[in-house]
Amino acid sequence: MTQTSAGNAAGAPELLWRPDPDRVDDTAMAAFRRWLRDHRGLDLPDYDALWHWSVADLEAFWGAVAEFAGVRFGRRPERVLAEAAMPGARWFPGATLNYAEHALHPVTGGAGGDLAVLFHREDGAEEVISYGELRARVAAARAGLAELGVRAGDRVVALAPNCPQTLVAFLAAASLGATWSSCSPDFGARAVADRFTQIEPAVLIAVDGYRYNGRAFDVRPTVERLRGDMPGLRATVLIDYLGEGATLPGAVGWTELLDAHADATPAFEHVPFDHPLWVLYSSGTTGLPKGIVQGHGGIVVEHLKMLRLHADLGPGERFFWFTTTGWMMWNYLVSGLLVGATIVLFDGSPGHPDLGALWRLAERHRITYFGTSAPYIQSCLKEGLRPGHDLDLSALRAVGSTGAPLTPEGFRWVAEAVGRNVQVASVSGGTDLCTAFVGAAPDVPVWLGELSCRALGAAVAAYDEQGREVVDEVGELVITRPMPSMPVFFWNDPDGSRLREAYFDAYPGVWRHGDWVRITPRGSAVIYGRSDSTLNRGGVRMGTSEFYRVVEGFPEVTDSLVIDTSGAGRTDGELICFLVLTPGTELSELEPKLRAELRTQLSPRHVPNRFVVVDEVPKTLNGKKCEVPVKKILAGTPPDRAVSRDALRNPDALRPFVELAAAPDAG
Repeated sequence: MTQTSAGNAAGAPELLWRPDPDRVDDTAMAAFRRWLRDHRGLDLPDYDALWHWSVADLEAFWGAVAEFAGVRFGRRPERVLAEAAMPGARWFPGATLNYAEHALHPVTGGAGGDLAVLFHREDGAEEVISYGELRARVAAARAGLAELGVRAGDRVVALAPNCPQTLVAFLAAASLGATWSSCSPDFGARAVADRFTQIEPAVLIAVDGYRYNGRAFDVRPTVERLRGDMPGLRATVLIDYLGEGATLPGAVGWTELLDAHADATPAFEHVPFDHPLWVLYSSGTTGLPKGIVQGHGGIVVEHLKMLRLHADLGPGERFFWFTTTGWMMWNYLVSGLLVGATIVLFDGSPGHPDLGALWRLAERHRITYFGTSAPYIQSCLKEGLRPGHDLDLSALRAVGSTGAPLTPEGFRWVAEAVGRNVQVASVSGGTDLCTAFVGAAPDVPVWLGELSCRALGAAVAAYDEQGREVVDEVGELVITRPMPSMPVFFWNDPDGSRLREAYFDAYPGVWRHGDWVRITPRGSAVIYGRSDSTLNRGGVRMGTSEFYRVVEGFPEVTDSLVIDTSGAGRTDGELICFLVLTPGTELSELEPKLRAELRTQLSPRHVPNRFVVVDEVPKTLNGKKCEVPVKKILAGTPPDRAVSRDALRNPDALRPFVELAAAPDAG
C-alpha cells in the first residue's frame, strides 16, 4: 500500500493513504468479489458497489459470507434470514454450529504447527503456543469443566487478564455450549459481582493476582467475596498467575485440572445459531450493567466478515489489540483465531515502563495489524514518540483505533510517526454488536479524520430530528437493517422491553446507536461523540469530540470533560470545561489561550462560561468519559441516582463535581 498527503481540490479532505492496486488484488476482499462473480454472477467492481449490494440483499450477502468463509454447520440452515424485523430478526434458522470449532479447526482456524498465540506480560513473562498445542489445552480444559458438571447452557465466568489461560478457558466453555463472561481482575469486587451474579454462573475461573505498572496485586479477597455472592456456584478454579504457588481453600488448581485430562480428545457441541456464546455488559453507569447476549452463529459470521475481509487477516498475519478481558475488543481480538491468524496477547500497562512499550512489542513480534485506543494514540502524539523512526516496524501494515473518535492530529501522527505506508483503520461500533460497523477496508482510501467506510452488511445512516436520512450533515447514527451479531437478548429481560428501550424507542424498527455521525458523499464517516451529551449552544449543535480535539491539543492539558448544562433542568445553562493540567501549569496563564483557540476553531458560542481544574476526569471501568452522569449531577440529580459508583474506574473522581453541584452558586 502507498500513502500520500498530496493536496486535493480546494475544500476536499486530505487523502492520507491510498490502496496499492497490486496489493488490493491479493486481498480477501478482492477474492470475495471474484468469488461473487464466479459463483453468483455478480459484477461488483469496487467497494461502493459491494456495500450497496450487501445492505440491499441481506440474505444473499450473509449467505455468501458464510459460504466464502467456510462456515462449518453441523445442521444446515433452512434459509439465511427468516424474519428481518428489528428487534427479532431470525438468522440461519435450523442451523447448528460451534464458535470454538471454527477457532480451532485446521481449515477455518490454523494448521497444527501454525502459530496461534504470542503472549507477553509487562514483567517479561512470555509464551508461544501453536494451534496444535492450543487445541490440546482446550480439549483438556473442556474435559475438566465437564467433570465439574458444566453443560450446554451453563455459565462459566472468569476474573482473569488477557492471557493464554483465559483464552483456553473461554474456548473450552464455548466448545461445551456453555455461555462465557469475563471481567478484568482490576475491576472492584462490587463491579464484578454486579455483572456475574446476574447470570448465576456454574463455575468461576480466577487468577490469584495480576501485575500492572510494575506492581503485583492479590485478587484472592475479591474471589472470596464473589464466591459468597454466588451461592449457586459449583466450583472455583484458581490460576497461579503470579507463579507464587498461591492457593484458595476449596478451589481447584488450573494446572492440576488440565494435567488430569491431558489426553482428552477435542470435541465440540453443535448448538443452534442463536445459542448464547457470551455475555458482555453495558457500562452500568446508571444502574446494574445490562447483560448483552450474542450468539455463536452471529459472532462467527460477523467476525469472519470483519477480520477476513475488512482487516484482511489470515494465516501468517499477527493481530494485536491492546485490551483487557472486560472490554469487547478482547472478544474481537481472540476471533483472530477464526481466520487462522496469530493473535498477540499483552497483559499489563501500556505505559510501563514507558509509552513505547507496545511499539517495542510490535517490533519484537513483527505485528502486522496493531490495534489500540484513540486516547493511547493521542498520548503518544503528546509525548512526541516516533516509533516508526526509532524501531523496525516494517511488518506493520495497519494501525487500528477505537474507543473514542480519533482526531485528525491522531491520524496524521500515525502517518508521520509510525509509517507512511501504514493504513489508519479508525473504527467505531460497540459492545452491543461486538463489532465495528463503520471502519476501514483494504481497498478504500483513508481521508484525514474520517472513518473510511460503512462495513459490509451494515446499513448505517445518519438521521435528522424528523427521522429522515441525511448525507453530509450531522445526525443520529442509526442502523436501518438487522445484522447477525445484534443481541440475541438482554439477560433477565424476558419480554424484551429493556432491549427495545435501549435501541428502538426513538425510531421504531430502526437501531439508534447513540452517536452523532456524518456520512460523506464518498461513504466515509465522521463520529462526533455521544448524541446524548451534545453541546447545544444557541441552537448550534456540536459533538464533544470536536471540543476535546481543541482543548486536549494543548500540551498543558492531559484530560478534559465538557458539560453543557442546557436542558439538564435549566433553561439557560452553562458550558463548563473541566481540565486536568500538567504539573506546574497555571489556569490563569492557559485560559486566555484556550478561549481564543476555541473561539477560532469552533465558534464564540462554544467558548465555556468557565474552566474548572480537577485532579481526574470520571471514567467508566473501560475508560469512557462520564459525560451524561456528570451532566445529571450538575443538574441536581442525587449522585447515587445519576451514576453507579462501582461502574467507575475511580469513584473518588466524582467528588469535585458533587461539591460543585452543591455549591450555592452552582447555577
